[in-house]
Amino acid sequence: MRHSTLTRYALVVYGIVCLAFLYLPLVAVAFASVSKARYLTFPIKRYTFDWYREAAVSATVADLVWISFKIAAVVTVVAMVIGFFGALAFARYRWRFRRSFQKLILLPIFFPQAVLGLALLLWFNGLGIIPSWKTAIVAHLVWIAPIATLIIAIRAYSFDPALEEAARDMGASTWQVLTEITLPLLWPGVLAAGLFAFLLSWGNFPLSLFTTGADQTLPEWLYAKMVSGYSPLVPTVGTASFVVSTILIVLVILIGPRLVRRRSVLQAGRSIKQVPSQQEGFHADVDQGQVGYRDGGEQGYRQGYRARLRGAGRESPRRSAPRRAG
Repeated sequence: MRHSTLTRYALVVYGIVCLAFLYLPLVAVAFASVSKARYLTFPIKRYTFDWYREAAVSATVADLVWISFKIAAVVTVVAMVIGFFGALAFARYRWRFRRSFQKLILLPIFFPQAVLGLALLLWFNGLGIIPSWKTAIVAHLVWIAPIATLIIAIRAYSFDPALEEAARDMGASTWQVLTEITLPLLWPGVLAAGLFAFLLSWGNFPLSLFTTGADQTLPEWLYAKMVSGYSPLVPTVGTASFVVSTILIVLVILIGPRLVRRRSVLQAGRSIKQVPSQQEGFHADVDQGQVGYRDGGEQGYRQGYRARLRGAGRESPRRSAPRRAG
């Protein structure tokens, strides 16, 4: 018992040391942002929030934030779409070059970002494209889209394909299967991939350095100010960026599960309604089919669904009609 208590205390101390190692530099930057002096010295003699006021009214900082936000927002949306379909391609379906596709789509993750940025810059110059924030979007996607694909694929591997097959047996169209079965079940992975994509694009420096051209993102400006022309705005903007990123993560953690549950409830409500099928002429009740599938597999899915229809008095005449002999 004593050994267990000592081990527990040792793990607690180890965790505190790791957290201190990770976050003490950020605390030092936060102190520098409220220091009256131009450079950080301890102990801090005079505190001020004038640097935050100056950053809030600075047109330069506003332009930097706007450019970084545009790049991150577009990268997030496109990476979620590419990641969703890319993950389905190699995690859900079996085809001839599936493993080769998986390796190729994940390969850019292992490239050094500086080398990747230089290669993209040479490629843009070869095509006669002038680098700007738009070319930075392409550069960010080359590195971030595979990460989003990998995150969504983790969720897709745990997805039971029999649910889609059973929904098709119940008369659901391809669009209905995608929007009411596949997307809701993979939505937590898509949301996590979007969060990762936004944060990775927002703070990306190597790719932006080579591909933004005359435009400048927030990480580039911070680096330029640290190398030459240091200003107290550097720790101020850095601290504000860290705080906003933390708030975004907390909001996604708190609100994300509620959105997923609300979406599931809405999908369940729609699935109970009578949705005419264009091909089979009967009503698809996906939720009842899922219960039957859990109880007895694919055959249980069909039996549970048809029992639900008979109990509700709305079984399709096409399905309930007796078979003709011979």
